[in-house]
Amino acid sequence: MDDSIGPVGRPTARIGQAAQIARQGTVRLWLSRLVNSDAVAGYVLLLPTIAGLLLFSLGPVVASALLSFTRWDGLSAPVWTGTENYQLLLSDPVFWTALRNTALYTVGSVVPSIALALLLAIAVNQKIRGVVFFRTLFFLPVVSPPVAIAILWGWLYNPQYGLINAVLDRLGLPLGQWLADPSTALPSIMILSIWNSLGYNMVLFLAGLQGIPQEMYEAATIDGAGAWARFRHVTLPLLSPTTFFVLVLAMIGAFQLFDYVFIMTQGGPMYSTLSIVLYIYQMAFQNFKLGYASSLAYVLFVIIALVTFVQFRLQRRWVHYE
Repeated sequence: MDDSIGPVGRPTARIGQAAQIARQGTVRLWLSRLVNSDAVAGYVLLLPTIAGLLLFSLGPVVASALLSFTRWDGLSAPVWTGTENYQLLLSDPVFWTALRNTALYTVGSVVPSIALALLLAIAVNQKIRGVVFFRTLFFLPVVSPPVAIAILWGWLYNPQYGLINAVLDRLGLPLGQWLADPSTALPSIMILSIWNSLGYNMVLFLAGLQGIPQEMYEAATIDGAGAWARFRHVTLPLLSPTTFFVLVLAMIGAFQLFDYVFIMTQGGPMYSTLSIVLYIYQMAFQNFKLGYASSLAYVLFVIIALVTFVQFRLQRRWVHYE
């Protein structure tokens, strides 16, 4: 019997088969376009980075969050303790000492570093002979290894044969104990940090200065503005986005102070240079209190997040983007 005049079910089945074949063809066409598209190639190239991010960044972050509610020595199985680590942290005098030192270091190093870097950027922004050499010279500490810098400054600060005391002795000035004195150890680390960060902040400010239109200075000069007036009413407002960017980065970096105090003082003398990150390291890898160290790390994260949030809220009052 011919299909065209046969039972109703047979043409219906053929219509269903045709629709299925059409859907399969559409899927194959979509898969073919997807395989041949640049997006797939991009995702394939990004896959190692994404996998590394998940495995070595996001994974430890989540694990540390869970460990902060446990007691764990790194060898035995973690024991769930709830908020015990955070309660212990609030009554830990060493933590509060480390927090105070970190706050003092942040204020004492960030503000002078930004101010000096701005002045240095203005100086190297002038059209003078050899300015490229000076820019490179000032930037060299940024690319120097922190370990080498710490060892070098440790020699400079040495009270017996250090260069600083040798110069003071020649000038007839009183000598200092520097890193060996609790009253001067942290300021000594601040001076080192300011010196090391000048070049990086200088480059950022230099980029901001070169982005200011010269017409603004010419108009201010025509209006009778002097050098100070041009700096105050033209340079500072137009440079405020760069200043805000440098301030945020510098504050976050200062709260993460570790390498200099780890190499030069180990947090001493008398906890005078102990930072929060160094205390986290000591609790985790010297005392094997990884749960407590994780809680310290998350408290530091909250502090940095709050400080950064406040900065972003306050920037509306003094940062000018136009």
